Amino acid sequence: TSSASEDEGSLRRQAALSAALHQSLQNAESWINRSVQGSSTSSSASSTLSHGEGKGTSGSLADVFANTRIESFSVPPDVTATTSTPSARPAAIDLPPSGIVKGMHKGSNRSSLMDTADGVPVSSRVSTKIQQLLNTLKRPKRPPLKEFFVDDFEEIVEVPQPDPNQPKPEGRQMTPVKGEPLGVICNWPPALEAALQRWGTTQAKCPCLTALDVTGKPVYTLTYGKLWSRSLKLAYTLLNKLGTKNEPVLKPGDRVALVYPNNDPVMFMVAFYGCLLAEVIPVPIEVPLTRKDAGGQQIGFLLGSCGIALALTTEVCLKGLPKTQNGEIVQFKGWPRLKWVVTDSKYLSKSPKDWQPNISAAGTEPAYIEYKTSKEGSVMGVTVSRVAMLAHCQALSQACNYSEGETIVNVLDFKKDAGLWHGILTNVMNKLHTISVPYSVMKTCPLSWVQRVHAHKAKVALVKCRDLHWAMLAHRDQRDVSLSSLRMLIVTDGANPWSVSSCDAFLSLFQCHGLKPEAICPCATSPEAMTVAIRRPGVPGAPLPGRAILSLNGLSFGVIRVNTEDKNSALTVQDVGHVMPGGMMCIVKPDGPPQLCKTDEIGEICVSSRAGGMMYYGLAGVTKNTFEVIPVNSSGSPVGEVPFVRSGLLGFVGPGSLVFVVGKMDGLLTVSGRRHNADDIVATGLAVESLKTVYRGRIAVFSVSVFYDERIVVVAEQRPDASEEDSFQWMSRVLQAIDSIHQVGVYCLALVPANTLPKTPLGGIHISQTKQHFLEGSLHPCNILMCPHTCVTNLPKPRQKQPGVGPASVMVGNLVAGKRIAQASGRDLGQIEDNDLVKKHQFLTEVLQWRAQATPDHPLFLLLNAKGTTVCTATCLQLHKKAERIASVLCDKGHLNAGDNVVLLYPPGIELISAFYGCLYSGCVPVTVRPPHAQSLVATLPTVKMIVEVSKAACILTTQTLMRLLKSREAAGAVDVKTWPTIIDTDDLPRKRLAQIYKPPTPEMLAYLDFSVSTTGMLTGVKMSHAAVSGLCRAIKLQCELYSSRQIAICLDPYCGLGFVLWCLCSVYSGHQSILIPPMELESNLFLWLSTVSQYKIRDTFCSYSVMEHCTKGLGNQVEMLKARGINLSCVRTCVVVAEERPRVSLTHSFSKLFKDIGLSPRAVSTTFGSRVNVAICLQGTSGPDPTTVYVDLKSLRHDRVRLVERGAPQSLLLSESGKILPGVKVVIVNPETKGPLGDSHLGEIWVNSPHTASGYYTIYDNETLQADHFNTRLSFGDAAQTLWARTGYLGFVRRTELTAASGERHDALYVVGALDETLELRGLRYHPIDIETSVSRTHRSIAECAVFTWTNLLVVVVELCGCEQEALDLVPLVTNVVLEEHYLIVGVVVVVDPGVIPINSRGEKQRMHLRDSFLADQLDPIYVAYNM
Repeated sequence: TSSASEDEGSLRRQAALSAALHQSLQNAESWINRSVQGSSTSSSASSTLSHGEGKGTSGSLADVFANTRIESFSVPPDVTATTSTPSARPAAIDLPPSGIVKGMHKGSNRSSLMDTADGVPVSSRVSTKIQQLLNTLKRPKRPPLKEFFVDDFEEIVEVPQPDPNQPKPEGRQMTPVKGEPLGVICNWPPALEAALQRWGTTQAKCPCLTALDVTGKPVYTLTYGKLWSRSLKLAYTLLNKLGTKNEPVLKPGDRVALVYPNNDPVMFMVAFYGCLLAEVIPVPIEVPLTRKDAGGQQIGFLLGSCGIALALTTEVCLKGLPKTQNGEIVQFKGWPRLKWVVTDSKYLSKSPKDWQPNISAAGTEPAYIEYKTSKEGSVMGVTVSRVAMLAHCQALSQACNYSEGETIVNVLDFKKDAGLWHGILTNVMNKLHTISVPYSVMKTCPLSWVQRVHAHKAKVALVKCRDLHWAMLAHRDQRDVSLSSLRMLIVTDGANPWSVSSCDAFLSLFQCHGLKPEAICPCATSPEAMTVAIRRPGVPGAPLPGRAILSLNGLSFGVIRVNTEDKNSALTVQDVGHVMPGGMMCIVKPDGPPQLCKTDEIGEICVSSRAGGMMYYGLAGVTKNTFEVIPVNSSGSPVGEVPFVRSGLLGFVGPGSLVFVVGKMDGLLTVSGRRHNADDIVATGLAVESLKTVYRGRIAVFSVSVFYDERIVVVAEQRPDASEEDSFQWMSRVLQAIDSIHQVGVYCLALVPANTLPKTPLGGIHISQTKQHFLEGSLHPCNILMCPHTCVTNLPKPRQKQPGVGPASVMVGNLVAGKRIAQASGRDLGQIEDNDLVKKHQFLTEVLQWRAQATPDHPLFLLLNAKGTTVCTATCLQLHKKAERIASVLCDKGHLNAGDNVVLLYPPGIELISAFYGCLYSGCVPVTVRPPHAQSLVATLPTVKMIVEVSKAACILTTQTLMRLLKSREAAGAVDVKTWPTIIDTDDLPRKRLAQIYKPPTPEMLAYLDFSVSTTGMLTGVKMSHAAVSGLCRAIKLQCELYSSRQIAICLDPYCGLGFVLWCLCSVYSGHQSILIPPMELESNLFLWLSTVSQYKIRDTFCSYSVMEHCTKGLGNQVEMLKARGINLSCVRTCVVVAEERPRVSLTHSFSKLFKDIGLSPRAVSTTFGSRVNVAICLQGTSGPDPTTVYVDLKSLRHDRVRLVERGAPQSLLLSESGKILPGVKVVIVNPETKGPLGDSHLGEIWVNSPHTASGYYTIYDNETLQADHFNTRLSFGDAAQTLWARTGYLGFVRRTELTAASGERHDALYVVGALDETLELRGLRYHPIDIETSVSRTHRSIAECAVFTWTNLLVVVVELCGCEQEALDLVPLVTNVVLEEHYLIVGVVVVVDPGVIPINSRGEKQRMHLRDSFLADQLDPIYVAYNM
């Protein structure tokens, strides 16, 4: 493969390097012998560079390269630097995640994504045939012929136009800057191990490392002799005493994990050098404390990618690791299985006299691996070769002017970075004495390092800004410390924006304690490039280096501009000295190809030097992009052949070749094309007087990608004593400060309780883990402020409605696209031969009388209770008799006339059915009403009262219990009980024959009124004529093939719509037996419905969505128990959900999936569709094709268009057909504004024409216009313009399928999208609440239910929290993100409430308007309300 040449390339490069080295290094033996005579290593290594000189150095690295690169070899073209492919651009390079979105037009083809894999051109690896295939697959499918409307699928995100006044770089292209030459000194050791051998054998008594106890007192000093002897013992043990002679566990070159606590530098140092002497590669990592440490899983990834099977540790540390029950060390999450080896002296074997470690001159083989955590949280191992380790020690010795026997105090982590380089490595090179001050001591005694410098007269101290800060806070405890011995105070995070103020403050406080201003030496480091630059120790009295005061606005455009106007928006940075000896530096653009920056431009610092990392271990693709960068000029051609290493630091080279660092690539936040630095934002946050509210060191700033841009999130730990008032005041001030200083909006500001953010081992905040917690909703904030309105500026423009499409364009449309008008119909009633029942009996009352004579004992109804036992039955004759008795009571007691309205107030059961037929027998018009709920009269009784008044009922028929309730004191508290009409209880009826049964003069007479409250809170009653009743029953009988020997089970509320029809009417018409299951009985026995269906071997059953949801949620984990009870659903042919909404596909699917194990056929479940104007338009029935499903594009739906997409397409919505259209029913899809018919697969209002359409609204005012509009409407043009249609108020579309209908024609499927009056008009687009709610419900496991509505143009999202209350605020950003991402809407208010607060009606539909009223009346009692700013 062509990737081999890359590796050869890098190997040859290293070979060339080591050849160059060998010229200047002799072998180890002669070096040691010669140096024993006692020359000092660094006398001649003194710095050749005083400030600002060192331009014209000749013996530089570039010259070495020029001379040693003899053979030219071909490397495949470096595609990784130019394409934005995910595979080629590794995770370690921080492209803003939106890189792909911005750079590529949404519609453009993404073939470029497939051109490369791991930086190798596909063509070189794939045969041409496969290549052709790939190319054809890459071509996008042709979009269909455009319809007659202007299409704006591409809702292009508003791309902010660049500000014409923004600063642009004006300088010339920079030239790489060289450091002073690395002094070629005859007595540099040929390898670091050789230096150890030398000091260990000739200066055995000299102190090497002093460890402190918990109080900060020296507890043990390791001498060079001890370090040498113990490292030897360890090396011998590792190679010879683990495993057997023939099968050693470790071979030279294997990787080993070093797991040592931060307070045990001695054991670590012995282990590190023991590994070097044994030629195994140490990989120092943190001690795992729990099974779920922050970032622990990623450490596991590092161990795996390095192939580590062995971990070295101390006995004490091993005892402290978490154990399982039987005493084994727990398997840490994501870690490979490890063998643990204890390295305490007593367990090591002394090496025999004749055994010597192999110390060769340093070459390019790996010496150790240092871990680094990337911005995304992945942990990678930076491999450092032996020659780089040595060269780095040389460069540090020269830059810091170390001399033998100096004492240095190290406060840093000795496992990595500067703590390792100075305190463990350069230390041995120069026979220094390191005093190691662990973090645990600093926590209890912040001044300990100052005291150590004083006590040991240390020449050098290695610290971070934090240590300076802590020492200043604790400074009052110590009057008499002196820092006059310090010649260098190395500040290793001098690259931080707040290091300047820390250094200044520390100096002003400690100058009177002898601290020299020129001793402060900031430096810049990175795991990949190691020490990038360090300020050399100054000469006393020489002028101190200058400061750069830069404009933050300029920096955000990557340009260096001196800030003159506003002090607040300036960033003061100090230099970090000069380039390292023997190194070369250039600045390249942070994104895209490594193009050299201009002199006044900020970019990523790249370093070329022998002293740098060589690769990320085991990750070749990522390595190439970081360790083998060849800079290019503005035309894209390479500058020189010298490979550079990216340091991950952002900065520039200032006057006098001084290096300035202004941030890290990892902390780069690119918002709307401007770059901000996370540390700068933290500094601004801290500058707001915050100490009352938040902890200083515990602020995390990161960006999340939401809606095609990065959004800034600030998370801080709140002090336990801060009040909510304090917190909000602090938060709003921080927002203002960041906005005015950085001119960037903060998307989310969250405060979490103290000590809850994930920590790094040395106490910092683990940023990537915090970000992960934020995104997965497990941060548990106690205060949160979201500002999407101010900082999301790239929403598409609101849509302007185009003027209506007129008839002409539709005709043109038909001609152009060959569209058929979108209409569909059920089977033709005329063609179907029914038995003579229909001709004989026009009225349902006649059918009942006929059945009572013909089959008197045939049972029509069975009512079950919660135990599944039959509590009541009704045969044809019983029902007839009971109806007669009720009719006579109505005439006698009620003195009612034919045509009077009677309210029926009964629980679901057979009494309700008898009362209904009783009314018909007496000529009264029944109105079925759900009885009030005894426990919540205040909520339920007013609706009853309202229906009684609106329907002008002359009388109420009910049970004794309910009658008492209606007249009770509690009822009087809710409504005026004096104004009830006559109330008759039907519990004890007199046995009296009815003189004669009323027969309506015409079938158009009113049979009953159907009242229902819509989800938008509208109470509407519709009039059902006798003709409509017979037509409807007949259509259902034909569709479901119902006849007297059949049984169906009904688990529905019987008060309105199709539920009422199935419960009360159909059995009487068709003669089948209905098993009635009141849905409320399921509350005490969830198994009731399914066990009934199984027990009676029911073929057809009807239920509501709420029943289906109860069963899915409640029985989901009890399928085995259902099996054990012998419940089997294989008998079910149709299981129909009765609904007046878009089918809930996910619910029906999960129901089918769950219960397929107990025999439910996946084809059985279907839904119905009805509306107020026609309660049954579609119903699946027994014959005809299965319901079809389609995926439509949600973005198009918002524009009132249907665009079919493939499964899995982004922003797609799965829709299911709502059953088959009933016989005799016709539907047409109409543009609701123009009332013109629409074409196939177009979204419009569903209009219906059928014999069983209701005959009108029953309203108090009898508003004729409203009625005409909804019930007797004509199309504005077209073939069907003569027909009278009723408007359903639902949006949907008709699509012709490939299936064959019963008539033999192709089947037309009707898809319901949602009710028109529920839709939300936002930004000129039409949204269906259910779509937003579905997105929201998916975002977090603790969201039980969700509902949305609008309030003064704001979108309000109410979520029910089923988890613990601390999760409430986690939901706010998640809800805001998902609605923005998937619906392009900004949420105005997020309300978190307890489960059960969102009101749901008997059909299982959310009552969003009730919820809105409660919200506005402040009656929700929310857990939390977040107002997004």
